[in-house]
Amino acid sequence: MDTAPVPMGSLQHCPCQLPKMGDAWSQLPWPGPPHPALLLVSLLLAAGVMHSDAGTSCPVLCTCHNQVVDCSSQRLFSVPPDLPMDMRNLSLAHNRITALPPGYLTCYMELRVLDLRNNSLIGLPPGLFLHAKRLAHLDLSYNNLSHVPADMFQEAHGLVHIDLSHNPWLRRVHPQAFQGLMQLRDLDLSYGGLAFLSLEALEGLPGLVTLQIGGNPWVCGCTMEPLLKWLRNRIQRCTSDSQLAECRGPPEVEGAPLFSLTEESFKACHLTLTLDDYLFIAFVGFVVSIASVATNFLLGITANCCHRWSKASEEEEI
Repeated sequence: MDTAPVPMGSLQHCPCQLPKMGDAWSQLPWPGPPHPALLLVSLLLAAGVMHSDAGTSCPVLCTCHNQVVDCSSQRLFSVPPDLPMDMRNLSLAHNRITALPPGYLTCYMELRVLDLRNNSLIGLPPGLFLHAKRLAHLDLSYNNLSHVPADMFQEAHGLVHIDLSHNPWLRRVHPQAFQGLMQLRDLDLSYGGLAFLSLEALEGLPGLVTLQIGGNPWVCGCTMEPLLKWLRNRIQRCTSDSQLAECRGPPEVEGAPLFSLTEESFKACHLTLTLDDYLFIAFVGFVVSIASVATNFLLGITANCCHRWSKASEEEEI
């Protein structure tokens, strides 16, 4: 039976600080020696607080087991609040989430895996991973991201795997987008809208082992030479989808595999003109301008002669 989409934006995100057991005890009346009934109420209240401290609450429509929270395929439009604070794996995949609120991951310092694939995300709030220092695996594939800014992965220095594939509107990756991700081993940028990628974005990743860049409309002009040269030098150490990476332009290399381009392919990018070349170009320009003036002069004389001849012919006929 088809269920209606479940908006969850009206719910409030849980604060990190929960009531302590001492606070609960201090709120109980203490008229004198403990009464058995009062003592029973106190014990039950303390047990409830201890349960809350453990952070084991599980949102509606999610399943929680062994520090794994699965909220996938629930047709959610917004992220669920009040997740268990000790969770290590959170899946929000296959929903309709368009945005994450700022500070959403602040309380979840044990988080290792975050799966956000197949949603409608167009970006992430700045500083989202400031407190998720143990995050190792991040999946943002099949979303609507348009660019990767410099602060997207700020402080997420533990990231080992990032999947940004199948974001068809992804046009730009900031040169410092992956700065500080020294442990990053797997990076997937395939099947996006990238025509250019700065060398600076990748050369600061010493641990990179797998790089996927196929399926993008690469423009293999002079600006791509530094990146391709760097990739060719790392091809033995870094597995890549070299067969799927093709040039979409310029026309002379359209359809050519990205990694088939050599230094010879960019020879025209290094042509320099000497003083003799400049003098020759200036001389040719001068000659062409003189020829143009002479041509215009001759055309003017010819037109004038034709006009006079035509007028004389008309006078003779009269």
